[in-house]
Amino acid sequence: MNNIIKLSERLSTVATFITEGAVFADIGSDHAYLPCYVCLYDSKAHAIAGEVKEGPFKSAIETVNKYDLSSRVQVRLGDGLHVLQDREVNLLVVAGMGGSLIRSILEEGKDRLCGVQRIIAQPNVNERNVRKWLYENNYTITCEEILEENGHIYEIIVADRNAARSPYKTDLLQKQLLFGPLLLEHKTETFIKKWKNELSKRIRVIDEMKKAREQNQNKISEFEKELSWVQEVLKNGGDNSKQ
Repeated sequence: MNNIIKLSERLSTVATFITEGAVFADIGSDHAYLPCYVCLYDSKAHAIAGEVKEGPFKSAIETVNKYDLSSRVQVRLGDGLHVLQDREVNLLVVAGMGGSLIRSILEEGKDRLCGVQRIIAQPNVNERNVRKWLYENNYTITCEEILEENGHIYEIIVADRNAARSPYKTDLLQKQLLFGPLLLEHKTETFIKKWKNELSKRIRVIDEMKKAREQNQNKISEFEKELSWVQEVLKNGGDNSKQ
């Protein structure tokens, strides 16, 4: 069965955080590969694959029919969480899109999240936007993963409602939202590689802002503060006792 559906490392990692027997939704489902994969391996799982465009919607239906899963995987056409009914799922996956879009999907569909105990988010960029929304809406980050695949570095954020322990510290909150509170505790080689790249980007951005005819000093100061955080994290490197 291992060869039936072969997921990318990114989606395989996401799948490991879907609890056994979950009734879950995968928004922006990319051919419904993830829902079908999970349901093939977990006979108690049920899923809803949400797509906003007709083409991916039809492709997802084809995948579901190919693996004879139409009784357990529903494919729905609609925008974001509006494909869901109230308390219809207990777990939500939103993966493979920008952090700002994920935040918008969660915010605009908040009324559909009443029964959702776990959110698994995999933003391609702007991870901070997702963490900030989760923090503000009482979803506590309980696990974070970072991995590199095909030259791109991805972060996977797992957040649970009513978790016993919060990873955040008041005096470090903004820094933790940027780097990830759990990723910051356990700085892997991939984490260090990402932030070395980000260091170079931020130096270039600050240089360009300072060359601008009309300078936004507040914005420059904000970027310089974050640049100092990145430099501090890289200086400490693998010493996870330092923040």
